[in-house]
Amino acid sequence: MKDRLGHVIYVGKAKNLKRRVSSYFQGSRRFVRAQPKIAAMVEMVCEISIHETKNETEALLLEGKLIKEYKPRYNTDFTDDKQFLLVRVDLQNELPRFRLCRNKKEDGAHYYGPFAQAGFLRSTLSEMRKKFGILLADATPIKLEDGRFRLYDDARAEIFAGHNETSEEEYRLRVEEACSFLEGKAKSWLAELREKMKKYAEMMEFERAAELRDLADALAKTIKKTRRFTQKWPQQDEGNWKGLERLHEVLKLTRPPAVIECFDISHVSGTFVVASMVRFVSGKADRRSYRKYKIRSFEGNDDFRSMEEVVGRRYSRLFESGQEFPDLIVIDGGAGQVSSALNAFHILEIDPPALIGLAKREESIVFPDEREELILDPRDVGLRLLQQVRDEAHRFANKFNADLRSQKIKESILDDFKGLGKVRRKALLEHFGSLEKLRKATIEEICQIDGIGPKFAERLTIFLK
Repeated sequence: MKDRLGHVIYVGKAKNLKRRVSSYFQGSRRFVRAQPKIAAMVEMVCEISIHETKNETEALLLEGKLIKEYKPRYNTDFTDDKQFLLVRVDLQNELPRFRLCRNKKEDGAHYYGPFAQAGFLRSTLSEMRKKFGILLADATPIKLEDGRFRLYDDARAEIFAGHNETSEEEYRLRVEEACSFLEGKAKSWLAELREKMKKYAEMMEFERAAELRDLADALAKTIKKTRRFTQKWPQQDEGNWKGLERLHEVLKLTRPPAVIECFDISHVSGTFVVASMVRFVSGKADRRSYRKYKIRSFEGNDDFRSMEEVVGRRYSRLFESGQEFPDLIVIDGGAGQVSSALNAFHILEIDPPALIGLAKREESIVFPDEREELILDPRDVGLRLLQQVRDEAHRFANKFNADLRSQKIKESILDDFKGLGKVRRKALLEHFGSLEKLRKATIEEICQIDGIGPKFAERLTIFLK
């Protein structure tokens, strides 16, 4: 979407472009009326241009490329944790490699970052490969007969530091040096951001200075996240109970909310729309009770309908099975999301438990009735507990979303195999469960799928190697 001067102000994608684009210009649409930012964007649109892609994966990649190129003012702000890149070093392997990722896992690897600018970080890793002679994700080292390794089997090896043929022990010394370099990188990058912010402020470019300030604040919070969590609950049971008692008081509940359930919606410009539900018991995460949802009732970007659907699915199931509802339901969002969650109970004709929303902009508590929004002191123990619950729901939803995107991108390689239509592609993935399992399958196992013969199966196994 472009304004009257031809500037790109928004980039989006959809399976059905007519439905998606027209939804912005229908005055009755709730999400337009409820979000002033979107309403302001619609008023500015004077031209719409379209790019066609052959599949969702290609559309996702093109969207990211265009957003980076044009930096449209109405696309998602660069403040979410999922935007930051991490460097992952798989120390459990014989020859650890340095890879980029966006989600930290408990897998024994070391993670460094987060780093705010992908281009800057990739350039840094490229220089590190030259400086330290380390392996990146694209390397295919070969083990030699004498037990040593040839790191790179092409002309690139000549420009890297250290010998191309090396032992595991010597290579690990290189890794230690590179890791030592990375350990201070996030702090130095943060200092650089703040220095740039001051310069822009001195030049009276306050809008750019404010952007850098927000980016620096988000990065600082991400860096300190683990440490702050530890300080926040020095005595878990006592601290949690104080938070529950405080919520009992400020929310005017009949008792402290021993069981809290929280919902969050996650999507990428209306695709891969998912939701999470996390459950806290006595102020502590009950991870076995977590639930994740794919949105079923529609396609597109509508947080309100998504929230209505998942809340309805969760509590209709509890009601039908005779299970107790939580003492408090927390919705990640403002009045629109809270209203949608409440509507789910009205549709089910079920009385809801206590229900609130936590709006991110001012961390205000939103009620479903006539009460005004409540803003607590940032140090309030009740607010901190709500933030902990909300942040966990956000993390869990984003992880599920990222897992789906990763799986979709991996599976898209099958689109390039000639002769494989949608029906047989779907049958292969349903039968084997994932692309990785399909890669490992024998010709005989692939031939078990209806409509696939030995010659086709042989070509497919060669293609996937």
